[in-house]
Amino acid sequence: MILTSFLRATAGAAFALALSWQPTLAAEPLVIHVGYAAIGVDNRPFAEGTSAATARAGEFLEKEFANDPDVKIEWTFFKGAGPAVNEGFANDQLDFAYQGDLPSLIGRATGLKTKYLLASGARKPSYLAVAKESGIRKIEDLKGRKVALQRGTNSHLAAIKILEAHGLKERDVQVVNLDSAATVAALTSKDIDAAFGDTQLINLAAKGSADIIYTTKGDDPRFGRNAGIIAREAFITAHPQITQRVVDAFVKAAQWSSDETNRAAQFELWGKSGTPIPILEEYFSKDTLAYRNSPLIDDLLVSQYKEQAVKSKEFGLIRRDVDLNGWFEPKYLDNALERLKLKSFWQPYGADGKPTAS
Repeated sequence: MILTSFLRATAGAAFALALSWQPTLAAEPLVIHVGYAAIGVDNRPFAEGTSAATARAGEFLEKEFANDPDVKIEWTFFKGAGPAVNEGFANDQLDFAYQGDLPSLIGRATGLKTKYLLASGARKPSYLAVAKESGIRKIEDLKGRKVALQRGTNSHLAAIKILEAHGLKERDVQVVNLDSAATVAALTSKDIDAAFGDTQLINLAAKGSADIIYTTKGDDPRFGRNAGIIAREAFITAHPQITQRVVDAFVKAAQWSSDETNRAAQFELWGKSGTPIPILEEYFSKDTLAYRNSPLIDDLLVSQYKEQAVKSKEFGLIRRDVDLNGWFEPKYLDNALERLKLKSFWQPYGADGKPTAS
């Protein structure tokens, strides 16, 4: 009898203790790991030129979850760009990431379980800069010369397409695999003859240390670079409501970044990356903010990714076909556009690059 009472008392105490622990367990924070396939000047944890960069610098995700103390946002910026983001996804270290077209296609081809949720940094132009006194006046002059690009990134694929359009293949030039910072140093010291890139090259030319001889602006839109917000399937499945709120935050950032009244404030915000404001002004000259910051998964974007997948295999960047069926997941974007009353805010484009009805 005494033993029975003791066991009942012990069981009751254990049950009470278990209940007392439940609030503590429920309070375990959810850390949302967000990656960015670039990094600022001198490794600053900021970027520029995309609505995703706005989301970081303007703390749009943090504001979305400001009243949720159990949800934390953790950003990681990758000097290794898109390939490093793929490693993060492969090791379940990332839940969301801004990533360019080529590395995300490589990830898809190698079996990474991800979804494409919305565009960010689509339609980005590329630039070709050459060293002073290099004698290079046109793209055809690159044959046999040392040309820097960062392998496995969307700049890599864009560069090969540009070379092809001018009668050259990748093997016709001496490719030097360098990140942005190393490219600037090598071009300045004339250790390389030319480089493909964007704002870092505009900045270098503005300082008189290189010459820009070509940009995709005004050229064939298929030479542009695309990117978007990619998410890990397992996270989406486990946290659909959180995923929706993350997409909502990115769409709010895209709306703010697309508003022409915010142009000056936009460049100032992106200036946290270390890129000078005049360089950003030049980078976006002749482009509307809405065109460059649209989050839409329209026919133009989808057709561009399909073409990139074909070209990537053709150029030997990917060894197998890339199945894009089911990869684009627009429902969270569609919900955000509906909830935020933005269904007609951005102009969709057809596969031919022409505006279509929304």
